Amino acid sequence: MPIKWVVDISGWIGAVSLLMAYALVSMRRLDGKSITYQIMNLLGGLFLLVNSFYYGAYPSVGLNGIWIAIGIFTLIQNRNRVKRTGKKKDEGGRLKTEG
Repeated sequence: MPIKWVVDISGWIGAVSLLMAYALVSMRRLDGKSITYQIMNLLGGLFLLVNSFYYGAYPSVGLNGIWIAIGIFTLIQNRNRVKRTGKKKDEGGRLKTEG
């Protein structure tokens, strides 16, 4: 498979991932602080970053780099909160107690 196809498919997967994450949060099917939402955004941003870099769309590379950094920061922050409090959220984003 030519690299251009891989890059194009990567871009489409990234776009679909970001749009699905946004739609799920907008329809209240997913909480904006959930791990699932953050991972969908992180992977979507990563795939779009690869696509943007390949095509030389550097403003989009910068935007997606920041998007990825926010996702990583949020995942780390959530992990630290769980370690500190012993509480984590279920997939819907509701707090639940470990036990």
